[in-house]
Amino acid sequence: MSIAHRVVGSGPRTVLVSHGWFGSSEGWGLFPDYLDGEANTYVFTDLRGYGARKEVEGSQTLDEIADDLIAVADERGAERFSLVGHSMSGAFVQRVLARVPERVESLVALSPVSSTPFPFDDAGRELFWGAVDDRAKRFGIIDYTTGNRNTPVWVDWLVEFSLANSTRDAFANALEAWASPDFADEVRGQDLPVLVLVGEHDPALSEDFAKTYWLPLFPNARIEVIPNAGHYAMFETPVNLATRIDTFLEEAGA
Repeated sequence: MSIAHRVVGSGPRTVLVSHGWFGSSEGWGLFPDYLDGEANTYVFTDLRGYGARKEVEGSQTLDEIADDLIAVADERGAERFSLVGHSMSGAFVQRVLARVPERVESLVALSPVSSTPFPFDDAGRELFWGAVDDRAKRFGIIDYTTGNRNTPVWVDWLVEFSLANSTRDAFANALEAWASPDFADEVRGQDLPVLVLVGEHDPALSEDFAKTYWLPLFPNARIEVIPNAGHYAMFETPVNLATRIDTFLEEAGA
């Protein structure tokens, strides 16, 4: 069965791109317009229950998501590939690495969670689990993780995008998958090139978070802080984000 996906570019390197909790394969703003399609083929994917796969039944477990990403690579004929994961997909791209380490050339993690349970406090847990059914909580999460600094018109737009592009069950199941992964030992010590990108205005998935939960796992990892961005650099600073990712992939593939 073919898995719906969006392709940007036709270059020799295949790059699988996996979205965040509020996103989809179409939820990347202007960022895809500025990618180097001559060097890379970017394959934007959807979880089951999201975007172009909104009607596809699934349980949104770590292994289901990873297996679907691997299946997209197989469908594209890509024996080797790189991965880009935003936010919750920081866990999902690591799960792909755990399952097929010999196939993964490099990782880019954008404002990512990791392969260990996220350290929610009680208030955070109430906010995030409440967001499954509460529109205002979705607004609050997006506003907070971008530093309470962007127009509410855009925050409201992203809330509406999320509601329109994911089912309630997929959204809830994905939360369980990214909030409590526990497989760091399965990827620890992998020496592939890893780039962790964090927005300077993201208080939740910050540079300190990346130093704690990413750098100890990967000896060939580095962190870059994106100025003037929070959790959604694809909307806030799309040109800068595309430049950083293209540059890293060129260096990693050299």
